[in-house]
Amino acid sequence: MPRRKAKHARARANAHVADKQVHDRIDEDELILRLEALDEDPFILALDQVQDPHNLGACMRSAEAAGAHAVIAPQHRTVGLTDTVRRVSVGAADQIPYVQVVNLGRTLERFKELGIWLVGTGDEESQLIYDVDLKGPLCLIMGSEAAGIRSKTARMCDHLVKIPMLGTVDCLNLSVATGVCLFEAVRQRI
Repeated sequence: MPRRKAKHARARANAHVADKQVHDRIDEDELILRLEALDEDPFILALDQVQDPHNLGACMRSAEAAGAHAVIAPQHRTVGLTDTVRRVSVGAADQIPYVQVVNLGRTLERFKELGIWLVGTGDEESQLIYDVDLKGPLCLIMGSEAAGIRSKTARMCDHLVKIPMLGTVDCLNLSVATGVCLFEAVRQRI
């Protein structure tokens, strides 16, 4: 048994090194160039100060599965691509670009200049995600685990939406809410 465990540990370590080499690291300017060159409407997930690596990994997995072109986040007060993020993403962290930007607000302004609609989420909003058109160029913005999106980020949004909650709990886990919102966009887009 110990040999078997060691063999599997070596295989996981070798796969992890290979994964790091495959990952596509790009900066904000490269992301903008790629978005401008797309033959389809851009679809981006922005995460505003997400700090839990499990949430980031799950969000990246959902974003990649939904066909998003990138996941963006600010450099400060945000988790980076850790081993935990990679493990939880089940390979998605090596497939979808994760771009940590210096200034999220400035990046969102650049998206607006490209004609990308900004849709922010929050528990207290009045408009339901199901009532907003998510078919065109889209950046879906999800907030931190505790505070949601910052007020400065919210003011930049074209729409602020919520997921209807019919039970007694008042909100979903960040990664679950992200999946719901991403796949509502997918449902509308197909």
